[in-house]
Amino acid sequence: MSTNRFPIRIGARSRGIVRLLFGATPETAWAEVGPAGLQAQFGRFAFRTPLERVVSWRIEGPFRWITAIGVRMSLRHRDVSFAGSPHGGVRLDFSIPVRWGRLQVPAFYAGVDDLDGFAAALSALGVPGVDARRG
Repeated sequence: MSTNRFPIRIGARSRGIVRLLFGATPETAWAEVGPAGLQAQFGRFAFRTPLERVVSWRIEGPFRWITAIGVRMSLRHRDVSFAGSPHGGVRLDFSIPVRWGRLQVPAFYAGVDDLDGFAAALSALGVPGVDARRG
């Protein structure tokens, strides 16, 4: 089975700010999923974890623009997100937190352009999930 790369959506309204603050452009903002695991890039920031740690996925959104854009970490839940648009994201939950710098991350949001395709790629790898947009 091959690795699939999905561009992270960068909205017109967000383009300048994500480039300035995070170095993210359409060429440097993506998430890959395959048998080896998840790898994501958002400008100067990168995240990766083996597939064995990914226990489920969940499509969520849309989100409010101000809370969605950029490289974010929720202070309450400690999840990390890479997003350039408020259109939504795929949340990946981990069996054990993933080390990211000095932080331990229990979940990661990928704000990819093709939410359904990203979720389908995870399902094809045996990772269960749900589309929360559909109730």
